[in-house]
Amino acid sequence: MSPFRASAPFANEWEHFSFRVDSGVATIEFDRPEKLNALTFDVYADLRDLLTELEHHESIGALVITGKGRGFCSGGDVNEIIAALLDMDTKGLLEFTRMTGTVVERMRRLPIPIIASINGTAAGAGAVIALASDFRIMSQSSSLHFLFTKVGLAGADMGSAYLLPRLVGLGRATELLLLGDKVLPEEAVGMGLANRVVADDELEGATGELASRLAGGPTLAYGATKILLGRELDMDLGSSIELEAFTQALLMTTEDHREFYEAFTGKRPPQWRGR
Repeated sequence: MSPFRASAPFANEWEHFSFRVDSGVATIEFDRPEKLNALTFDVYADLRDLLTELEHHESIGALVITGKGRGFCSGGDVNEIIAALLDMDTKGLLEFTRMTGTVVERMRRLPIPIIASINGTAAGAGAVIALASDFRIMSQSSSLHFLFTKVGLAGADMGSAYLLPRLVGLGRATELLLLGDKVLPEEAVGMGLANRVVADDELEGATGELASRLAGGPTLAYGATKILLGRELDMDLGSSIELEAFTQALLMTTEDHREFYEAFTGKRPPQWRGR
């Protein structure tokens, strides 16, 4: 993660969602439970800006995104976003859609593993935020719902038509994005859209266990792996092999790689430093 900062200070608190850091794990919790954590213009803007900052927080090794109450995120608020969009001109609408896409782009470029801890409905933009995460853990009562066509918009939104086929295949992605049907947890795991399903009362513990493992591991190696997975989606094999060769040669110079050898020969667990 980059240590370089200019004049702008870190934001100490975020007004439009809860944000906390504990033992190397950052957590974003949407906190409009009465609206199933529906997004507003301000929530989008805060997400965009926080995701830009996170790369510079050297103490953070994993990011969890979840929602308060019985919803993960139900997408854009019908009254506060959709109603307002009907009165915007083309320039204003494009500024909005570019902002929402920037959230996903920054999630994918962030060299920190992201866990979507899906505690309830994840619909529309909420489903795309889950899709853009690196891990998706679903509670038994949760669901995913790419419902854009059901509001008269393209099923391809915020990068979903790029990300989803690469996760579940073109045929399944076509079905999910065109029809907009709800996806239940076991079905999501079966198609590779979710990593795990756990009981509702086990979600927090399962998420915390994975987040702690990621934050306590070789974070440079994790970050490099995430970035290469994204970059190589559109590369030919030869380019991918060359990029991986340069990356491995670079990581072979790190303190963490040397620490593995010293721990192995000393018959002790490695003490990763992310250096």
